[in-house]
Amino acid sequence: MAHTRTNCPDCASDFETIDRRHFLKTAGVAVAAGSASLAFPNWAVAKEGSIASKPESIVKTLYDSLKEEQRKKVCFDWDHMDKTRGLLRTYVANNWNITPEEINGEFYTKDQQAMIREVFKGIIHPDWVRRIDKQLEDDAGGYGNDQSIAIFGQPGSGKFEFVMTGRHMTIRCDGDSADHVAFGGPIFYGHAVQGNEEPTHPGNVFWPQAQAANKVFEMLDSKQREQALSSPRPTEQKVGFQGPDAKLPGIRVADMSSDQRDELKSVLNKLVEPYRQPDRDEAMTCLKSQGGLEKCSLAFYKEGDLGNDKVWDCWRIEGPAFVWYFRGAPHVHVWVNIASDPSVKTNSVEGQYPA
Repeated sequence: MAHTRTNCPDCASDFETIDRRHFLKTAGVAVAAGSASLAFPNWAVAKEGSIASKPESIVKTLYDSLKEEQRKKVCFDWDHMDKTRGLLRTYVANNWNITPEEINGEFYTKDQQAMIREVFKGIIHPDWVRRIDKQLEDDAGGYGNDQSIAIFGQPGSGKFEFVMTGRHMTIRCDGDSADHVAFGGPIFYGHAVQGNEEPTHPGNVFWPQAQAANKVFEMLDSKQREQALSSPRPTEQKVGFQGPDAKLPGIRVADMSSDQRDELKSVLNKLVEPYRQPDRDEAMTCLKSQGGLEKCSLAFYKEGDLGNDKVWDCWRIEGPAFVWYFRGAPHVHVWVNIASDPSVKTNSVEGQYPA
């Protein structure tokens, strides 16, 4: 049975209908990664926490396995400039492919597909792999059928970055090559169980993040709520850094009570929860270098309140060089851009995006 995407103007792209049977046929590739028939048994059977099991090491093995004709299509110089997207390595959008070759297509060998899967699993926290797989099933017919990758720089000999993109996904693996930037650069995640979701977002794997943020709103007094509710809602791709002197929307975290700040810290922990521990730590270190949450503001937006239930679907935490923008209407889109200093340039975060 073919899987047809829900038509969503915010996510529109030149997608084709996806054959779900192809996904079911190829999804088992990663399971076979430990078999003796594969060409990379050392990393496939590596114990958790060993050097060989780290996604950066697997990126190096993947890179070395690519034939010259493959490298020409998916490997780029560190500072490669694209004619329309600028510095390609740092580009981010809600629905795009960094290269045209799908992971589960014929372009990659089965061994290479398994390695890419292991890099993906290494970036995501183990507790979240199944949830992200569900998101990909709902949004793209399953892992590997829509996503594509690129490798920037040369793994093992200096700066490099692995980037995976697709509908509702931009994730990175950089081995701390991108200086002063969390997650290797701007990232994006989202989920559309339906194109136009119900106010309670049933089945949406990321909606609990918004529920946690709304718990903070419930703790605010009436005056604080007036400060926190902002208008108009910014366009979703506006996640460039405003710097320390900007007047940010919403309520200043420094003006919140200690229990309210503690609850917001819990929200922040929930936001970084889907990612591996080193990336969580890097995001927190970048935030701390700016003065921590106390230098941020928290804003909720009346616009986009599905069902007018005052459970705010759209909200934003923003600091001098920190933006976590949750846009939950008509379904979930989340834009993340974090650095240690607002002078750090992350190109394309306010550039052109698919309609």
